[in-house]
Order: sequence, then structure tokens, then C-alpha cells
Amino acid sequence: MPKVLVSDSIDKTGIDIISQVAQVDVKTGLPEEELVKIIPEYDALMIRSGTKVTKEIIEAATQLKIIGRAGVGVDNVDVTAATRKGIVVVNSPEGNTIAAAEHALAMMLSMSRHVPEANQSVVSGKWDRKKFIGVEVYKKTLGVVGLGKIGSHVAKVAKAMGMKILAYDPFISKERADQLGCNLVDMDLLVQESDYITLHIPKTDETYHSINAETFAKMKPTARIINCARGGIIDEAALAEALKEGKIAGAAIDVYENEPLEAESPLRELGQKIVMTPHLGASTAEAQVNVAIDVAEQIRDVLLGLPARSAVNIPGMYPDTLEKLKPYLLLAETLGNLVSQLAGGRIDFLNVRLQGDLATGDSKPVVVAALKGLLSQALRERVNYVNASIEAKERGIRVVETKDASVRDR
Repeated sequence: MPKVLVSDSIDKTGIDIISQVAQVDVKTGLPEEELVKIIPEYDALMIRSGTKVTKEIIEAATQLKIIGRAGVGVDNVDVTAATRKGIVVVNSPEGNTIAAAEHALAMMLSMSRHVPEANQSVVSGKWDRKKFIGVEVYKKTLGVVGLGKIGSHVAKVAKAMGMKILAYDPFISKERADQLGCNLVDMDLLVQESDYITLHIPKTDETYHSINAETFAKMKPTARIINCARGGIIDEAALAEALKEGKIAGAAIDVYENEPLEAESPLRELGQKIVMTPHLGASTAEAQVNVAIDVAEQIRDVLLGLPARSAVNIPGMYPDTLEKLKPYLLLAETLGNLVSQLAGGRIDFLNVRLQGDLATGDSKPVVVAALKGLLSQALRERVNYVNASIEAKERGIRVVETKDASVRDR
């Protein structure tokens, strides 16, 4: 029977799902060296944000098939190392959408009306109304950076509250932004014109410290910024400096570059200018159940030999396209295997031709399936949908895709 390690606190509903097909061991708070020692026993690892799945842990995992992150971000997983080893990494991209969006909105309103400080004042026995004069969000401009599921929900709710919405997202069409009631603009204009800026983007090499001293210098002195996305997007030292010098009016922060937030962080010294919470974006009862069920079902499916619906390291394998592509993936893999057998030796070049309706969509999953079939003769079980592209690249196999949407089935 497969074994699954749960190394962070996960809702029991998720554990019950996995228990249908595997032995589940719940061991939370383990240091890296302990994980390295025990991970060879396990076929799957289920985590939240607490466990850091490093390259060392992944290299020690001799039979690990899947790492499931019960949440959206996977920045605590070395996805590159997992991909190279053929380990599927999955998350729950929609399970905490509402929770995260509502927390961003709550932070915006709390900051605007000094709710945390006013509460503390009353608790301490004071009644100082004049000290906590706030500002309204009605008719203010909200700049939404990232119009994914969370950012889109924030935009819709803020629009209903009477806010004007600017948005920056290079991967969103103007038509989609129009549907959401957003004015799609470049980042500079959004920074300069917004009264509030809310971040809903992942932390990547490109976005790390992308909100910095230069950004704050362009913002209105009355502007406020909210980050319930990922720590490290904002340069925290630059933010503290901007707030101290009055370059911006306020900040509401839920995520930090290092968590827990260091005792000596300059953000702790800003008083009423900042509202901070300890990474609570997904911390609702409903979200915890949703992400646990979503990821547990994917772990169960992978252990049963089925595909994962939200794998972050399988190109193009999104839930809405997977079902449609299943027969094509099987065909592509079979044809790739056939090509490998017919070639009978080294292959330097693979041409994947897609015709008809298939040529109009994302071709990555079909190409990956063809590569998996092509390499299966040489690599057998060591090649899968996760690492097929890397294995092909390392062997110098050049892939060319040819598309012709004009040719259709009769």
C-alpha cells in the first residue's frame, strides 16, 4: 500500500480522502534533516506553507510521485528539482480564492478606518474618536496588479463598492478586463494614478522586489498599498522608509519575505501607518476544507495512476483542457513511441503537426505527450509528463510544432 506523509496541519477531510488508497502518516513540524531521513519511505507528500521542500529533500525521495501543496503558491517547493526527478507538483489554485480576496478587501478597509488601532484603544479603556479619522474608499481609484482569480474577485467587489478600477496584467486581454469593469493600463500609470494598490501576483525572479523605492517615489503621498499575495514582492526596507518619510500614506501587509516576521523588522516600528496580519489570507474554515479536499483528491488520483488536474509543472495541464485532450494525449504518446521504434537510434529532431481544432488551442500538452512516448523506449518509467521536456532538451532533441487550423475532420 502506498504511503503518504502529511507534514503540515491539514483538514481531516483531506486526510480521509487519501486514506482510501494509502497509509497516511501525519508528522508536522519536522526539521529538514528529519524529512531527508524519512522521505525515502513515501510515495506522496502533502504540505501547506510551513514545510520547505528543498532540493535536498527531493533528491532523497527515492519513490516520491507527487508533492501536494494545500494552497495556491508553491514557492516553498523546489519545483525545478521536483520536475527534474519526475515528481508531479500540484496545488489548489481555486480553493482559497474567496478567502484571499476577502482578506485583501478587509485589509484595505481596516487600514482606511484605523480599525486595529481603534479597537486596541477602546480595549485599553480610552474613547478617542478624533484620533482615528479615516478615509472612504468610495470613488477612489484601486489599482489591481494581477487579474487572476483572486485579483478579479477583488476588482468585482471593489467596483460594487463604488471604486474606479485600474488593472495591470500582461497576460489578460482588454476584452477580459472590460468584462470585469477594469481599465487595463501599464504599471507606471497604475502606480501614479491609484489611491490604493493591491497585489495579486506570484513571487518570481521578475516580481521579486518589483515594488521598491522607485515605485513608492511614483505613488501619490495619499496612496496606500495592500499585499496579501506573496512575501518578497515588496522591498520591505523601502516600504518602511517610504512610510516613515510620508511618501505614501499607509500599507496593509499579510505576507513577508521571511516568515515569521523577524523581531527586528522595520515594519514593526511604523505604528498606525501599517496594518499587519500573520499570513491569514487563506485562513478561513471554508478555505482550509476546500484546499485539503482539492489536493487530497489529486494525490489519490496520481497514486491510482490517473492525471492530476492542477499540476504546476506539467505544461498546459489545466482542468478545463485535460478532459478534451485525453484522447489526443494517448495518440501523441503512442505515435512518439512508434517514431522511436522506427528510428532505431539517435533522434535529433521531432516535428509535431497539429491540424483542425487541435491547432487552435494550447499545444504544449500534446507535444509533452509525444516526447514522453518518444523517450519511453530509452528511459522507461523514468520519463513522464513532468520531466519529458527536460529529458528531451538534455538529449539535444529539437522540437518543431506545425499548426494548420484550416484542415478539419469531415
